Amino acid sequence: MPKAVSDSAAAITSLRASAYRIPTDKPEADGTLSWDSTTLVVVQVSAAGLEGLGYSYSSGSITKLIEGKLAESIKGADALDVPACWQAMQHAIRNLGRPGLVANAVSAVDTALWDLKGKLMKMPVARLLGRCRESVPIYGSGGFTSYTQQEVCEQLAGWVEREGCQWVKMKVGTHPERDPDRVAAAKQAIGEHALFVDGNGAYTVKQALALASCFERQRVAWFEEPVSSDDLPGLRHVRERAPVCMEIAAGEYGYTLDYFEHMLAAGAVDVLQADITRCGGITVFLRVAALCAAHHIELSGHCAPALHLHAACAAPSFRHLEWFHDHVRIEHMLFDGAPTPRGGAIRPDLSRPGLGLEFKTRDAERYR
Repeated sequence: MPKAVSDSAAAITSLRASAYRIPTDKPEADGTLSWDSTTLVVVQVSAAGLEGLGYSYSSGSITKLIEGKLAESIKGADALDVPACWQAMQHAIRNLGRPGLVANAVSAVDTALWDLKGKLMKMPVARLLGRCRESVPIYGSGGFTSYTQQEVCEQLAGWVEREGCQWVKMKVGTHPERDPDRVAAAKQAIGEHALFVDGNGAYTVKQALALASCFERQRVAWFEEPVSSDDLPGLRHVRERAPVCMEIAAGEYGYTLDYFEHMLAAGAVDVLQADITRCGGITVFLRVAALCAAHHIELSGHCAPALHLHAACAAPSFRHLEWFHDHVRIEHMLFDGAPTPRGGAIRPDLSRPGLGLEFKTRDAERYR
């Protein structure tokens, strides 16, 4: 086996980004948004003749930021020193504002850098980071409010039967008056398996508490973002008054480490969520995992399962990873090496260096 590339030979030479708009297979909606396409932003970073791959689900507008200011900040840097590159990007974007699109851009570059480091070191990122577990449990996620009740039931039951998921999640909140019936039908379709619901911040505090009481009859185990995740007092109020067997979860819109610390300090959640495509990449995801361990709260990965897999294996106090319909479809369409569940879990391919993914450029071209 060839030796790993030495430090002196691992200078970053280029950083490229491209955006692809992929139509959904059906119209999708949750409690606060509807959409018919998803934009994938792919990053490729080069050093020592190798190329690292990363991505985010964001806006195509961030490609200019990536190829401009972010590329300038890390060009010539040692690709093996990923935290130093992350810090350089933070300095570069100080006056642009860190949350939102800027954080998406940094996240995509950071994941590409970890993939590149794995390739330079001739090892998978999971081994590079050090594993706490060999596989990662997943929960099926979709059940959009734009779907018919039959479509929701068929999708959720399919995850239980095909992927072996212990848990499945559906969207609620578009029409609150219909949610009790939708949830009851979904629970009947999955039998004894656990049902999660996701409000995407659609409810008021009082609506959320009233619906939590309704959902308790269907043994709903997880109520995600019952109110806006920006309303930490409201989230805590719901958490303190929700049924004991129902966990409150939030965190997918965290773009900075401070955000997660504030949410944990507020006692707003039973389980914290973080999204590698938004929070600052693998570098910050692992810091969030450490925060969770310090607060004795478990972490759950939000969406983009192929991108989260290796870091999820390394994170302490990790609960599960979201097997989100929209992203799973895209990752299997456009990435060679995207994981396939077995017995309700996914595991990294340790025979492939880096994140184990290869972008299917030709297949993606029609979506550019």
